[in-house]
Amino acid sequence: MDMQELAVVANEWFDGERRQRDMATFLVRDGHIEEIAAGDHSAALATRGVPVERGGFLMPGLVDAHAHLFLDGKPTDASTRSAHLKKPIEELAEVARASARQALSCGITLVRDAGDRHGINNAIRAEARQPGSQMARVRSGGLGVKRPNRYGAFMAMEVADADAIRDSVTTLARDNDEIKLILTGIIDFDAGAVIDDPQFDLESTQLVVNTARQCGRSTFAHCSGMKGLEIAVEAGVGSIEHGFFMSRDILQRMAEKGIAWTPTFSPVHFQWTHPEAVGWSQQTMGNLRRILDDHARHLQMADKLGVMLLLGTDAGSMGVEHGHAVFEEINRYREAGLSLETTLTAATTAARRYFGVADPTLAKGAAFDALLFDVSPFVDIAVLMQPRHVWLSGYRINR
Repeated sequence: MDMQELAVVANEWFDGERRQRDMATFLVRDGHIEEIAAGDHSAALATRGVPVERGGFLMPGLVDAHAHLFLDGKPTDASTRSAHLKKPIEELAEVARASARQALSCGITLVRDAGDRHGINNAIRAEARQPGSQMARVRSGGLGVKRPNRYGAFMAMEVADADAIRDSVTTLARDNDEIKLILTGIIDFDAGAVIDDPQFDLESTQLVVNTARQCGRSTFAHCSGMKGLEIAVEAGVGSIEHGFFMSRDILQRMAEKGIAWTPTFSPVHFQWTHPEAVGWSQQTMGNLRRILDDHARHLQMADKLGVMLLLGTDAGSMGVEHGHAVFEEINRYREAGLSLETTLTAATTAARRYFGVADPTLAKGAAFDALLFDVSPFVDIAVLMQPRHVWLSGYRINR
């Protein structure tokens, strides 16, 4: 098979961690970066017959570190959303395919699916690897684990005791990239708090974490509220998802233990901006605003303390559309006071590094999952929504 070559000349670029202000030429061969040379080398490459693309700014493909592909975030009517969960599996699978395609079209080249009870995410993961799928790559949490008669039925299986935890986690680890733990319930917005006790105590949470580790898998925990956060940190989960009602002490311990955080502002922010979708009272609206402000304050604190931040949207939740929601989440990070460089790191390289990708930055040897823009987002952040080209493993995506 002949080697396929491509060259991209960018006036500026972002390697996934740092902004590079000088022009560079990227030579891509068989989907990987073979060379990064300072300056414009397009003329010499063109004489060799290498196709050349030019643009104002190049950066790694975006990552949505928390989404549910089989859920459609666009509908906001409660009955429509409830009926969706009862659709045949093949219909739900087609929604997942469409979600992965929409994500890629928006420049998201990798999605971590945070669980579905049917294991559709594992199937879509395999389909997305096929050439020409036009779907973002998928890292799959498969089916998670939860306690009987507690929150999370749409994304997790029930485990009642220690034996069930060991057996279930061991079985799930054969197919899942990570093990999803539903540690707490959801926020009671009328009360402005998480009012239920955690689903798992410290001993059972540690059993999930340790069993997963023995199987070579990390854990990510759906968790909000101080009781659950204390358990998650003490047990040493790999990442905390959502994590509302944080504290400085929890964040400091997360930084020390290397526990990542995926804050997911988007579902709560949507309900604050569209109270008519749920019918919230003025008091509940005040709770939502307080929760968002507190979350933003802790995000800024986490950045200063050195917590690994993963940008995820919880796409599939009410009003949170696949692909498009990443730009909304980026705006929340910026509103919280994080720099664009830090925000883009959370949206690109941080997740790849956490997931164990061999070459997580836009560097020699890395897969060419990249976005090309006409101008730099450091000049006009709105261009992030309008990539000129999207490449996945060196193949340009038809958008």
